[in-house]
Amino acid sequence: MYPTIQEKAIVDAAEKIMIETMARYDPSHDQYHVQRVRKSALTLANSIDPTPDLLVVELAALLHDVLDKKYVSAEEAADPFTFFLPFFQSMTIQYGIDLISNGRGQTIARVIDNVSWSTEKKLRAAGEWTAWHDSCVELHCVQDADRLDAIGAFGIMRCAAYSTVTNRPLHTPSEDPQHAHTSIQHFHDKLLHIRDRLKTGPGRKLGDKRHKVLLDFLTSVQEEYEGSLL
Repeated sequence: MYPTIQEKAIVDAAEKIMIETMARYDPSHDQYHVQRVRKSALTLANSIDPTPDLLVVELAALLHDVLDKKYVSAEEAADPFTFFLPFFQSMTIQYGIDLISNGRGQTIARVIDNVSWSTEKKLRAAGEWTAWHDSCVELHCVQDADRLDAIGAFGIMRCAAYSTVTNRPLHTPSEDPQHAHTSIQHFHDKLLHIRDRLKTGPGRKLGDKRHKVLLDFLTSVQEEYEGSLL
């Protein structure tokens, strides 16, 4: 039964790293975002038969934004396995679960390295999307959980939060030079496409509901912007 005492200790240690790291980031990528992703990823994983490796899912979910390229240098983010190797080694010493020899550490690092929307987009464009990307259920659970938090009500709030930090306009007239860089344009460039890239069955069902929240929000924005009284 997951988690064992030793697995729970490893998860707690990863959570501590996450909390300390995310305290430096803005509210769009804070510890509460990660906790939602963790919860959703485990829910998705437990809804799939056969059940994927829950320790890999939970650790990858907890650590997935520690090396987010929006907040760390490309050099720091280039090799997640090397970055997290001291953590994996210390877990072996302290709790007797060797995440290195059994390959789980490599899988966790690989999930972290491939979870982002932009990474998937680049890999597909370059023809570098592999059979592993299509078959790794642990990756799919963490990806879907992360993307589900980018749409729906929380997704709308996170978009606004990141726009504040980056001083991005919320909405502009279409002819404005900043129009392509607004929060609302981000919905059209990315958020409205997320539902169609969800990979798990349960994730797609949740995606349908949250996608509708985006559409309703955009309708309201347009009505208010045009000054509709209806």
